[in-house]
Amino acid sequence: MKNKETYPKNIFVSLKDLLDLEHVARGFSFNAKKQKVKSILGGKHASKLRGRGLDFEEVRNYVPGDDIRNIDWKVTARTKKTHTRVYSEEKEKPALILVDQSKSMFFGSQLKTKSVVAAEFAAIAAFKISKEGDRVGGVVMGDEGIDILKPKRSKKNIFRFFDKLVERNRALGTSKKLNFENSFKEVMQKVNNIVSHDYLIILISDYFRYSDQVIKSISRLGQHNDVIVVKVYDPMERSIPNTKLVASQEGQQIVIDGSNKELSNKFEEGFDEDYNAFEKTLQKHRIPLIKVDTVRPIEEQIKEIFKKTR
Repeated sequence: MKNKETYPKNIFVSLKDLLDLEHVARGFSFNAKKQKVKSILGGKHASKLRGRGLDFEEVRNYVPGDDIRNIDWKVTARTKKTHTRVYSEEKEKPALILVDQSKSMFFGSQLKTKSVVAAEFAAIAAFKISKEGDRVGGVVMGDEGIDILKPKRSKKNIFRFFDKLVERNRALGTSKKLNFENSFKEVMQKVNNIVSHDYLIILISDYFRYSDQVIKSISRLGQHNDVIVVKVYDPMERSIPNTKLVASQEGQQIVIDGSNKELSNKFEEGFDEDYNAFEKTLQKHRIPLIKVDTVRPIEEQIKEIFKKTR
């Protein structure tokens, strides 16, 4: 019986599972301008949220996609470069939620796979952003393709996003492993064709492996947008069970002795060092990194995350 308990109970996600999470989307915000609730962008990371409103904030260089009505012609004439006036009150902020549903996400040691948790977080984010009146779109990165839904202000668009999430999630049972760096690069190129600036972009993956190219792609998005990086992990990726395990990868098998304290400590230290380095690198670009696990209820983790950002 004990061995059976180690298998995840929720390997795949259903449309009903995602729709049932709508009640969780309250009491927090991904938008730092929503002052009445806690926001992940309103904590130690300064937000770059901008928009057309009543309160003048600054003049900056014109970026393709800016409202031409905000061009400051006096500054433009003086500097010989096009400048635009920026206002602090945000009336609309399109959001794009990218969800990794590739093979590395198809792992879970106890309750859920990482792919299920990623889909759940995406659903909660989509519901919350929609409730705040902003347009929501999604990108699903699967082993056998990429699905893109441009931001729209409609529940129908959200449901289509959920359908694609479920479809790619179910395909994980038979799909072949892809190269994360190459796929992420391709996804980022497509995302850059959608977003211009002043978007909210949420990137959800396990970031089990990441390279300088991945960091570069994320930081480039963060130059003119608000980006939130969400890392999904399984406790077994950090702590080896106190027993002997047979691990396999690409046809090779090795025996891991979890009862070896020295080995166990090195395993944990390696995970922590990797995460801290990733977080520190993103902090340089003012991009917040949060992590969620596959064991605790997603509702509980959402509350904990935004409690820390109060």
